[in-house]
Amino acid sequence: VRGRVLRVGGRSDHGGGEKRESQFQGQVLRLGLASWGGNVGWKRISFQYHFSFASNKGGSAGAIPLAARYPHAMTFRASCLTLFPEAFPGLLGVSIVGNALRQGLWSLETVDIRNFGLGRHRTVDDTPSGGGAGMVMRADVAAAAIDSVEQAGRPRIYLSPRGKPLTQQRVRELAAGPGLILLCGRFEGLDERVIAARGLEEVSLGDFVLAGGEVAAQALLEACIRLLPGVAGNAESLAEESFETGLLEHPHYTRPQTWEGQEIPAVLTSGDHAKVAAWRRNQAKELTKARRPDLYAASRDAPPSEGKAAKPRD
Repeated sequence: VRGRVLRVGGRSDHGGGEKRESQFQGQVLRLGLASWGGNVGWKRISFQYHFSFASNKGGSAGAIPLAARYPHAMTFRASCLTLFPEAFPGLLGVSIVGNALRQGLWSLETVDIRNFGLGRHRTVDDTPSGGGAGMVMRADVAAAAIDSVEQAGRPRIYLSPRGKPLTQQRVRELAAGPGLILLCGRFEGLDERVIAARGLEEVSLGDFVLAGGEVAAQALLEACIRLLPGVAGNAESLAEESFETGLLEHPHYTRPQTWEGQEIPAVLTSGDHAKVAAWRRNQAKELTKARRPDLYAASRDAPPSEGKAAKPRD
């Protein structure tokens, strides 16, 4: 878009619908484009672009966004359905995940469920059938919000403490897809009928309860986005993390050599890479056995008696 007139709304090339690039300096805009999809015809696509142009007085332009250098990387789209859109991007707007958002490696859309509420007060919940404490989000309201978002092959996920526990394996599967549609629950829960009718996958971050799904949604998105190509500075570090090998990660050390009378293990400063690798592997095994015996029993490092039972021979 450098050096061009941008049309903002409207169909005419004249009038108030045009703005020069200088008017978009430093802004993030969502652009809607028509893209030819071969035998499926024209389709709508959207993306965010961070405008950082040189001023007319000289100086250098901002860095070229990664998405412009690698157009194929702009594939991960996140849509969050929430009663608190102001909670986003939150932590998703900082560090490497925030940089990736500004560089266009992924996009974030928030949908305010309240806009689909009923009546003058935009009611989204009602009392639970059969009685009981709290309120339940209505199926008709939730379905209207869900249906307003183009699915485009993305899984629909409902963050819920009764969902299937999230694992790194599932995170990798989700990160390899086109993106996510996340429904952030509130109140006592969501009407069961919409969960079934819209094929929502219930996902839990652990055996604890939050006031709503927004924090869980951000945690899930961060876990996925950091695995996208170009997001992490050192892709090798991702392969050595906890759960990637079936074990918890080994302990880490750095300078100073001596701190409060404690030394860095000598093997880590020996320069013998084979011994370092063996030490780290052993430490990971011992940590996992002590802290997560369930993980260790399922790992390939566990002896047959501790791991999964062997299949009986025919």
